[in-house]
Amino acid sequence: MGILLILAGLMGACGIGLAAAGAHAAPGAGLDSAAYMLLFHATAVIGAAALAQQGMLLRPLALAAIVAWIVGSALFAGDLALRAFAGHRLFAMAAPSGGVILIVGWFIFVAAATGALLRG
Repeated sequence: MGILLILAGLMGACGIGLAAAGAHAAPGAGLDSAAYMLLFHATAVIGAAALAQQGMLLRPLALAAIVAWIVGSALFAGDLALRAFAGHRLFAMAAPSGGVILIVGWFIFVAAATGALLRG
């Protein structure tokens, strides 16, 4: 879980950076959305890691949810940031793909919590 917590910290730092850039360097470029995705999911990663350590989530599913949140956030925020700063996309459908991965990650989280609850 250590590397995942490091990635959560990087997501948080990048989220703050994109929020600042959205306010000062590129207003209206969509960087606020990118910042929010990173910040929200950084805290979700930290929370899910803590819950998995406490046995409140099935660990394999919790890890899958965490990885989905990290990958999905990176795709979503990376695509928006690249568009704002470089004028082109990461790849076609990168942001929507990231969004779908984030949604799937939340459903995996539900399965991890449900599995732990049923396990008792």
